[in-house]
Amino acid sequence: MASQVREWAGINTFAPATQTKLLELLGKLKQENVNTLTILVMGKGGVGKSSTVNSITGERVVTISPFQSEGPRPVMVSRSRAGFTLNIIDTPGLIEGGYINDLALDIIKRFLLNKTIDVLLYVDRLDAYRVDNLDKLVAKAITDTFGKRIWDKAVIALSHAQFSPPDGLPYDEFFSKRSEALLKVIRSGARLKKDEASAIPVVLVENSGRCNKNENDEKVLPDGTAWIPKLVGTITQVTLNGSESIHVDQKLIEGPNPNQTGKLWIPLIFALQYLLVIKPIRGFIKKDVANESRPSWETHESD
Repeated sequence: MASQVREWAGINTFAPATQTKLLELLGKLKQENVNTLTILVMGKGGVGKSSTVNSITGERVVTISPFQSEGPRPVMVSRSRAGFTLNIIDTPGLIEGGYINDLALDIIKRFLLNKTIDVLLYVDRLDAYRVDNLDKLVAKAITDTFGKRIWDKAVIALSHAQFSPPDGLPYDEFFSKRSEALLKVIRSGARLKKDEASAIPVVLVENSGRCNKNENDEKVLPDGTAWIPKLVGTITQVTLNGSESIHVDQKLIEGPNPNQTGKLWIPLIFALQYLLVIKPIRGFIKKDVANESRPSWETHESD
C-alpha cells in the first residue's frame, strides 16, 4: 500500500529553535546523499508508538484513542521538505494475550515488502518498573523476522519521560537502570553480544501535553534537554553509522527454505561415506574372498 507524500507542514508547528535544529539535521543527511529516510516503529501495544509518530511529524497523522485498541494494520506516513522525504511506519503491538501476535507480525512483513528500513525505532515506556518474558519475545520476533542486523540500525525510545521515579530515586539513576534492564532482555531475545546490545542508543520521549518547555518554547525533559531534536539527532547518527539498511524482499519475508537447508553438504556427505565406509568395506570383502580356502566338496568334484 503506497503512502501519499505530502509537504511536511507539521514542522512549522514546532518552536523556532526546534525547527532550526531539525532543518540542520535534515541538511546533514542530504550532505551525505541521504534524501529519503524510512523509520520503522515497533514495540508492544500501549507504549506510545503512535503518539511518538505524531510528535516527530508535528501532526496528528495517526489516530489515537485510549478507549480503542490499536489499528490492525501498519500505517506509513510520508512527508517531504526541501527535497528530503521522511517515511515513518507505525505498526500494531506485537503482543496479544501474552504471546506474539503472529497475524500482526505477518501483516507487518507483507506491508514492508520491497521497502527499505533505515532505522528501527523500538518504543517502550520509561515508567515500566521491570522487564519480563514479553519483552524477550518481542525482541526475538523482530530478530527472527528481520535478522540480527536490524539492531545495528535501532534506536530505543522510552516514552512517558515526564515521570517521577519511586522512592525518591534520582531520575538519571532510574533512567540508567531502566535502560540497562531493557537492553539486557533485548540482548537475550535477539541473541546479541554484550557490546552489540550496549551500542544501541536509548533516548527519552514525552508525548503528552504536560511536557515542560524551556524559554525557547521547546518541549524539554526533566534535565532540560529539548527531546524532539535529541531524538531526531540520534536517528540521524544511526542512519549514518555505516551499517547497511534492511531491504525487505520476498526471501526475507518467507525465511529460509527448509528444503534447501544443508543441500550443499549432500555431495560432501556422500563422498565421505564412500571414502570412510563403503570403500573400506569393499576392500575387506575382496581381501576375505582372496584369502578364503576352497571347501573340500569343491576339491572332490573337480577330481
